[in-house]
Amino acid sequence: MPKRDTKLHSLPIPLRDPSLREDPRFDAVLVRLMKTMVVASVRGRHAQARIQSRLARALGIGTFSAGLWVSIWTAEVAAQDWARARLEQSPRHLEWVKVQRDTRAVQCFVAYPERPKPTAAVIVIHEIFGLTDWVRSVTDQLAEAGYLAVAPDLLSGTAPGGGGTAEWGGPDAARKAVGALPQEQIIGDLEAVIRYVGQLPACNGRVAVAGFCWGGAQAFRLATLSTEPRAFFVFYGTGPDKEEELARIQRPVYGFYAGNDARVNAGLPALRRTMEQLGKTFEVVVYEGAGHGFMRAGEAPDASPENRQARAEAWERWKKRLQTL
Repeated sequence: MPKRDTKLHSLPIPLRDPSLREDPRFDAVLVRLMKTMVVASVRGRHAQARIQSRLARALGIGTFSAGLWVSIWTAEVAAQDWARARLEQSPRHLEWVKVQRDTRAVQCFVAYPERPKPTAAVIVIHEIFGLTDWVRSVTDQLAEAGYLAVAPDLLSGTAPGGGGTAEWGGPDAARKAVGALPQEQIIGDLEAVIRYVGQLPACNGRVAVAGFCWGGAQAFRLATLSTEPRAFFVFYGTGPDKEEELARIQRPVYGFYAGNDARVNAGLPALRRTMEQLGKTFEVVVYEGAGHGFMRAGEAPDASPENRQARAEAWERWKKRLQTL
């Protein structure tokens, strides 16, 4: 079979041809197309529709359902072997603990820094896919930078048999379960984890909260309800739209947003104006060329240059702001 490159325009149609599937380059071609769809999703409805149509024809199917679109997005989330490998090779102390809140037990992943004295702590709120290997690896990277880091599994006790994220069996099922979580339970769990980590001997009493995507929105909401954390770090998460909620914020909020993220960024101008009018600290940086989820996607082995650069710049900014706690 003649050599084919993996650029979108060279994609053979239909890919359901058995002889094409035997080609070792088949997967690379298909994965590139899927990733292009993810980028298209934040560039607009028409771009996404064109890519969806092409993939439907490539796979030999008549239509491209919303479920299949979500499955493609979650498939990339599920493939986090590189994040798991980092955890396995980490020299730091990593452990699971249960934080008790009333009748609930919140499973948390904790990463301890190698420091002679107590340090500040960071609560890491996971994406809508639950507590994944990548989120756990973020806690390890924070510990490497010198911070005690805790990532609660907000799906604790929700899976069949009373399990959490892992027991849901995959990111698509976890996504649906996260979407069904009661808001009061989410905030209650987070506040319990904040109290827990603040009392650990390895913590100096200063705590910050960070969240990604869905978790970023939860971090922003928590900022309207809690004064214990010293700062809130929102990674491509939406903010509350009610002025009375924003008026309650008493701590600085630092926003990290992707340039190619029209859905999330649509409300950003109004949010910034309201925060400014209220005299609140809301420091926003938009990383041009990056897509939604760039902190995870920018770390993957096949990261785009834009996502990789955005992640590197965001990490440096994050660490500098953490030094001011």
